[in-house]
Amino acid sequence: METQRYGLIGEHLGHSFSKSIHEQLADYTYDLIELAPQQLAPFFAGRQFAALNVTIPYKEAVLPLLDEVDPRAAEIGAVNTVVNRGGKLTGYNTDYDGVDYLLHRHGILLGGRVVMILGTGGTSKTCAALARAKGAKEVLLVSRSGKGGALTYHDAAMRRDVQVLLNTTPCGMYPDNDGLPMDPALFPRLEAAADVVYNPLQTAFVLRALDLGLPAAGGLEMLVAQAKTAAELFLGRPLPDEEIGRVHRRLQAERANCVLIAMPGAGKTTVGGRAARMLGKTFVDTDDEITAYAGRTPAQIIEQDGEAAFREIESRVIAEIAKKGGQLIATGGGAVTRAENMRRLRQNGVILFIDRELSLLATSGRPLSRDFEALRQRYIERYPLYNRYCDLKLDNDETIETAARRVEEAFYAYFGA
Repeated sequence: METQRYGLIGEHLGHSFSKSIHEQLADYTYDLIELAPQQLAPFFAGRQFAALNVTIPYKEAVLPLLDEVDPRAAEIGAVNTVVNRGGKLTGYNTDYDGVDYLLHRHGILLGGRVVMILGTGGTSKTCAALARAKGAKEVLLVSRSGKGGALTYHDAAMRRDVQVLLNTTPCGMYPDNDGLPMDPALFPRLEAAADVVYNPLQTAFVLRALDLGLPAAGGLEMLVAQAKTAAELFLGRPLPDEEIGRVHRRLQAERANCVLIAMPGAGKTTVGGRAARMLGKTFVDTDDEITAYAGRTPAQIIEQDGEAAFREIESRVIAEIAKKGGQLIATGGGAVTRAENMRRLRQNGVILFIDRELSLLATSGRPLSRDFEALRQRYIERYPLYNRYCDLKLDNDETIETAARRVEEAFYAYFGA
């Protein structure tokens, strides 16, 4: 008997955004349903659901369990949406719509291009079908084994004519945030790149492409766009296209970290604590986290072991903090001196530079800037780095409340939320 249960099935769903997305798109409760492989067939035989989304590793495994498959999904060979109509289960592929939206939104063209797709699973098949439908000059699939006509990663790296690079593998997905499935810099003719991974918001792959000056996008917009199409199938009626942008902006603002960079004494901790409450985010001070990790304060580590030893510890701590979302992170003044710190913080964060007049900076308890001359030298060294890495720059020459309010306003404005 058909019930009114909606949700997502997969093997591991602890970090899924789908519940939040669907419950913002439509007025139904959406469950995350983890199933072991041996539970899949009995679950579908019971038919105790109104409609479902399907994710890794079941997009292909569900096909024989359905009564009917939409022609496009059948051609692709993967299903990510199932609707129960009076006990008859019909499968669809809305990932196709999601990828199409993502690429169009970022001006990534497939027609007449050599398109390389990393991975050979269900989402890879979807991307390949879209590329062919858009008139791609050539579609190249890449896998570790090189089976089934796919290139190995070694052979793929030899191709110099690739123009669009799409990642459909889980490489770079939380908690493997440093993972890079393939370096976009290998391809001199590359025009654009996209990654279906959405956690972190910007993978190492996406950031690498952006740093090369290429159009590039992560998978969150794809996830929201495919969910909108799936919700339309669930409800049997259209939803406004504007819902994709609305939900995407709101989800970004909820999930993204607000990362404060600034000179020591600029007010990152005091302003950050107040702004975190305004934004509804968890406040994290990297100096406090370093103390908890090492059992010594940053000042003690620097005085006892030197700055280089401290920077190693700081980078390890930042690497873990940066993997999580929904935080306001107050960094140490020298975090910007290591590019790896900023790359990791950018994955889930918007970087705000809190600029404060040099004469107003506090120096007490700071071994690297004990006096004004030492502080001035650090300021000269780091100021270009703060400007290089920041997405937004705010002055903190007034009250804590005013500065915190500016942080809140700038953060929401960044996402248009």
